[in-house]
Amino acid sequence: MAVSRASYILTGSDGRPHESSVPGSFGGYRASRVYGRLDCTSALRALDRGGYVPQRVFFADEQAAIDAGYRPCAICLPEQYARWKRARLEPVSGPAAARSAAPGGW
Repeated sequence: MAVSRASYILTGSDGRPHESSVPGSFGGYRASRVYGRLDCTSALRALDRGGYVPQRVFFADEQAAIDAGYRPCAICLPEQYARWKRARLEPVSGPAAARSAAPGGW
């Protein structure tokens, strides 16, 4: 008797789906590019309403979600979300910031 192995489709760091024999640790919503824990109350409510399912993706770990361009959920990952939000609000430094601050914004 052959034993079948479960197969899971995870989203990789490059944002592309790939097959895995291990389930993902984080779920995400492709439409808004948000990732969170699999037990997130906000995601579970959305799943109960239905429309969320076709846009659902899974990640092996948090770094894969970040690398794929997803942001943390404010509900189930409040500390990660706060760090992400702070990083977006920090002023940009370097040559691009100098150009935009110059007269005429060259």
